[in-house]
Amino acid sequence: MDIAQIKPLEMLNCLKQIENRGALEIAKKMRQHCTEVFQYAIITERAENNPARELAKAMVTHTPENYAFLMEDDMREFMKSLQSYSGNILVRYATELLILTAVRTMELLSCKWEYVDLDKRYIILPKESMKKSRVHVVPLSNQAINILKFLQPITGRGEYVFSGRNSSSKHMSNGAILGLIKRLGFANRATGHGFRHQFSSVLNEHGFNRDWIEKQLNHEEGNVRGIYNHAQYLEGRREMMKWYADYIDSLTA
Repeated sequence: MDIAQIKPLEMLNCLKQIENRGALEIAKKMRQHCTEVFQYAIITERAENNPARELAKAMVTHTPENYAFLMEDDMREFMKSLQSYSGNILVRYATELLILTAVRTMELLSCKWEYVDLDKRYIILPKESMKKSRVHVVPLSNQAINILKFLQPITGRGEYVFSGRNSSSKHMSNGAILGLIKRLGFANRATGHGFRHQFSSVLNEHGFNRDWIEKQLNHEEGNVRGIYNHAQYLEGRREMMKWYADYIDSLTA
């Protein structure tokens, strides 16, 4: 079709075909790309109208997934159950380290021993393993250090901190942690990603520096300040992670 002849309804019908597959995010991006194409057509006098621009209100809104996370009393119950868990020790400590570091589940499970520096007390996750494609420095509390020292004789000869059950050349699957959560009786109440929500909630409630919290979560600021703010806040985050690990310990004291 001649681009100048395309009507909003014809554009919407095309996008609805993508929506009907359940690919809401792709449909949204497609509308945005088409908007730019029509805008260029207008600038270059190939068209007079942009039929994609006003379609946002006619499309299904994508609702971000909410991850279940535990309130303090439930977290106390969860930690007691976790510490008395008699199953796979690697899965137990993977779950505990996930809580103590607030990294994403796959970032932890794909962590290699070469990323770990116990002397400098941090893990450096390379951009290749990160959702945001940038290097992330994760300071470690005493509790996290103790877990890694315990695991070193077990998996230290292999590549991954949390090696897979059947092969040391592969890392543990995400399903292992979800399975443990289910076995502890917290299915639909807790998730690996939910521990990050809990981390943010507790530390914000106790007045910690928001920049430290967001940096620990490896969230990117969506403004000009975020582009120029490369500070790691490492010393402040060390103190924050020490406080948080002690807080987690206090739940079962």
